Amino acid sequence: MRRSAGREPTPRRRRRADLRRAPGYAHRSRVRNGPMTPDDLHRRLAEGHWRGDLPESLLQEGRLLAAAGAIHALTAARDDHGPRLLARFERAVHAVGLDDAAGLRARDRGEADVRDVAALLLASALPPDAWSGEAGPLLPPDEEAATGERTLGLLLRMQDTAPLARYGYDDDPLPPRLRVRRDVPRLCVAAVWARPARRDGGLVDPQPASLRPGALAPAEGWPDEVAAALEALAAATPVHQGALTLRAVTTRALEEAMETLAARYPVWYERPGNGPLARGPQTTLALSWQPLADGSQLLVSGLDDYADAQLLRGAGLWYVRSGEPVFGSVGGDLALLDIPPQTAPLQPEDIPGLLQQQKRPGPAAQLPVPEPRGPVRRLGSDPVPVLVMRGVPMPATHPRRLEGDPDVLGCARLAFDYGPLRANVSSATPVLRRFLDGKVVEARRDLPRERKMLQALLKAGLVEARECARGMGLPLEVAEGELFARPDPRRAPLPPEGWRPLLRQLAASGARIEYELDFPHDEMVEVGDWHLDIAEQQGAWFDVRLGIDVQGTRVDMLPLLRRMLEDPDFPLQAPPDEKKNALWRVQVDDYRSVQLPLARLRALIAPLLEWLESDRGRGLRMHRTQAAVIAGISEQARLRWADATGLRQRLLRLREGAHAEADAPPGFNATLRPYQREGLAWLDYLADTGLGGVLADDMGLGKTVQVIAHLLAEKQRGRMDVPALVVCPTSLVGNWREEAARFAPGLRTLVLHGSGRADAFDQIDSHDLVITTYPLLPRDRERLVERRFSVLVMDEAQAIKNARSLAAQVVREIPARRRLAMTGTPLENHLGELWAQFDAVEPGLLGSERQFARLYRTPIEKHGDAAKQQRLNRRIGPLLLRRRKDDVLADLPAKSEMVRSIDLEGDQRALYETLRLAQHARVLDAVSTRGLGQSGIVVIDALLKLRQVCCDPRLVKLDSARHVQGSAKLDALLELVDSLLGEGRSVLVFSQFTEMLALIGQALDARGIAHLKLTGQTPGSERADMVARFQAGAVPLFLISLKAGGVGLNLTAADTVIHYDPWWNPAAEAQATDRAHRIGQDKPVFVYRLICAGTVEEKIQAMQHRKADLARAVLEEGGSTERLRFDEADLAELFEPL
Repeated sequence: MRRSAGREPTPRRRRRADLRRAPGYAHRSRVRNGPMTPDDLHRRLAEGHWRGDLPESLLQEGRLLAAAGAIHALTAARDDHGPRLLARFERAVHAVGLDDAAGLRARDRGEADVRDVAALLLASALPPDAWSGEAGPLLPPDEEAATGERTLGLLLRMQDTAPLARYGYDDDPLPPRLRVRRDVPRLCVAAVWARPARRDGGLVDPQPASLRPGALAPAEGWPDEVAAALEALAAATPVHQGALTLRAVTTRALEEAMETLAARYPVWYERPGNGPLARGPQTTLALSWQPLADGSQLLVSGLDDYADAQLLRGAGLWYVRSGEPVFGSVGGDLALLDIPPQTAPLQPEDIPGLLQQQKRPGPAAQLPVPEPRGPVRRLGSDPVPVLVMRGVPMPATHPRRLEGDPDVLGCARLAFDYGPLRANVSSATPVLRRFLDGKVVEARRDLPRERKMLQALLKAGLVEARECARGMGLPLEVAEGELFARPDPRRAPLPPEGWRPLLRQLAASGARIEYELDFPHDEMVEVGDWHLDIAEQQGAWFDVRLGIDVQGTRVDMLPLLRRMLEDPDFPLQAPPDEKKNALWRVQVDDYRSVQLPLARLRALIAPLLEWLESDRGRGLRMHRTQAAVIAGISEQARLRWADATGLRQRLLRLREGAHAEADAPPGFNATLRPYQREGLAWLDYLADTGLGGVLADDMGLGKTVQVIAHLLAEKQRGRMDVPALVVCPTSLVGNWREEAARFAPGLRTLVLHGSGRADAFDQIDSHDLVITTYPLLPRDRERLVERRFSVLVMDEAQAIKNARSLAAQVVREIPARRRLAMTGTPLENHLGELWAQFDAVEPGLLGSERQFARLYRTPIEKHGDAAKQQRLNRRIGPLLLRRRKDDVLADLPAKSEMVRSIDLEGDQRALYETLRLAQHARVLDAVSTRGLGQSGIVVIDALLKLRQVCCDPRLVKLDSARHVQGSAKLDALLELVDSLLGEGRSVLVFSQFTEMLALIGQALDARGIAHLKLTGQTPGSERADMVARFQAGAVPLFLISLKAGGVGLNLTAADTVIHYDPWWNPAAEAQATDRAHRIGQDKPVFVYRLICAGTVEEKIQAMQHRKADLARAVLEEGGSTERLRFDEADLAELFEPL
């Protein structure tokens, strides 16, 4: 595909219609009156007068939306302005009504899409029973049921545990250990009015709704069914909770009253401020086995789907899930809630017996099958004493506390380990049992030996903590089995630091020592130098080691830094009252601590934070793009840098970054603009440092030109001993081929495309630049991965934004020294696309996909974490170059013209060749008979047919063209339009063929893309209206025939012009382009010409460049008698084969 030195522009964001500002619409803010008969509104809408208020294009879009099921609910109502129709869409709720003059008015929450309104009105043409009935409340509670400032709703609450009916189980054959019981709170409800809170906009202050005269009521009065429901609840048993009186739901009639209100008004749980509950599906009550830590299983009852739901008992059973939030009814056997209490869980050895019972008819067969546990594994290990150390604070003021007593006492909780099982000394259980790694493990305790070990500890100076506290008369929080160290009975027990010699002695004798956080068991020591060591690894990575000297030994700082990050008390940001030289105590090992300057620690942690978080449990491996980070922490934290390999100097070179600009290499046939020279310098910098990158300039800024200049420079530097490989969409193959030949003829270029490409693989080594496409990667994988390339260039890299696609996988397998990605839209939908492209360029830079989601995507997309966004920007910054048109606008011309070259494929290509041979023979016959000067009409007709094949075979009225499906040019146009409109561009599409415009319109309709179409058949009144709508931004795409719209139109709202088929006279194209590029235009205009490569279209373009008079050589419309001004050599060129 051919382009000039500029590339396509990035379209702006699509505008949405604000219905409240559209002509003919009036905005309302409240609903007052009650429902109306749907047939009433249906009759009004069926009259069809409203259709005149909406253009046909909007009606067509509405039909597509309605057919696609975009309307989730539809119902009718009446307000103080007349009848209205309500609809819930995916995005919002909209309402449309008819005034007395049958004109439209609309009401919505926020911006409305006019297409939604069209869909709503069209759907109303169906019979009312197709869309009314169970639509439910459509508008949120603050508009659907508001009176004054208050909103009517139904409040659900729970009462104290409801007494359950008793069931007779005297003859129940199940053993007592298999019986369960569950008490359920009573469901209570109240219809209440709530008002908006003044601060957060929530609902507060619920007041009871009542039918009493003078009580608060809707402006339209109470509907009959609501009044009946309120009356039924008023007669129910009252339940007083604070100032509010609720009603206990004890009968089916009360449940029906509750459901009547819930169907019309919002439902809240506990308080209105919690937000409304949606009605959830009915779920089922069932029994299940709950596993316990010792391998046993407890029989419990609960819900199949919602284990976390709150159960409430009405006449039946109900559930509420406040987190989701939903509520609904519970089915199944409610008697399962009232099985008599259990005495013990089901032990592993009881499971086989229960399984045998379940094979026979009876109650046991109704129970769920327990999880198998297998045989119990019995351990024979000896007990190992364990002392779990903690601090016990002394009371600050107490008459029995003596001067000099420590503030904190050291306390040991004694336990014994039997392999993986632990027994507290205070427990007399003779057997230990745990369910570990899918197996039940059991150990029999050696109680005599445990007592002997305890006595040995008591003889070593330890005392029972409880007895000691009583003897001292101090209220100390100690438990049975805990010990103090009190070598001198006249003094208080030892503080934590006094335990150190004893703990070393006990650890040496085989005891295990564990510490809780409040036991400071380490000694404060001095710190020496801080060190930074770096070691180069394979690829673009290096290992970073941080250390401090402590008592003559090097201590790894990474575990210390990670432990600080896990400490919620560590101040990542300095508080206002922090002292200048504040220190932070850091425990080095079990016996030593150091104090480190907080400012110096922060200088280490802040730039390394993302790396420390992403590589927990590992060393610190960083990408070379983070050279600035390493240099920065070395300076800020004053580290001694050990580097014997010269890596430091290379990292400092990386830190310096690219030079400001680079000159185009010799032999490059284009003048680069300043920002393109900057891009070339950046690409050269990546090559110098061996890095890949993502060139993400806006469309239209010439990414292809910059990369071609870089590849030519690389060849001249001798760094392309093997070819570069370009992978691009099929539609861009021609562009790469043409621009490489045009701008860098010194690059020997090979295209791997088409059915005959198999032989071309043997020619790769004799070329500098190889071009292939994403669709061909999976087919040619074996041939590509066996070769090595100097550079792998991925154009339109958003094509691999799905990392699991075949093309994305093959791209990662192709051996290349460096990788470059080119894309104007590196991020379209979510950050996962960004990860996929960077992972293809520099694998591992952003971690695995799962790590990236945890560290960046989820915090940024779901929580708006600005700090994580900045960290991500810092990580990818050195490898990303993005310039927007606004940034370089002063350097851009007012009009940028580009050629998109398109390859014909398959049947369309075969049809072109067939027609070319036939028409060439016909022309030669005419010329030989009448001479070239008298054969103009025959020549024009022959060329017309070939041009029609290029546009779309359906334009050719020949039998041979009737069965050819598909058009490469139409596909390319639709791809381009999707991209432009997706980013908000306003586009003009010109074609000489009105029939082609009709085919384009059909394709756009099929995609649901709104557009206008102007041809010679368009009445003058509609023509002016279309121009006004386009200029106002209502429709961003305008299809125009070259003859009808080439002159006389002012379309300065357009910033993009597409010439679908080339016209013989370039002046006619220029006039059409000037519809947008004229006085009043305040935006750069981008002009695209779609040309089929190798065809008559390309030949005409080439001849126009070479021969200035060719524009007048062929007669416009074929109606003039002017002689053709070209010779038979030109004619032969026009009919050359593909």
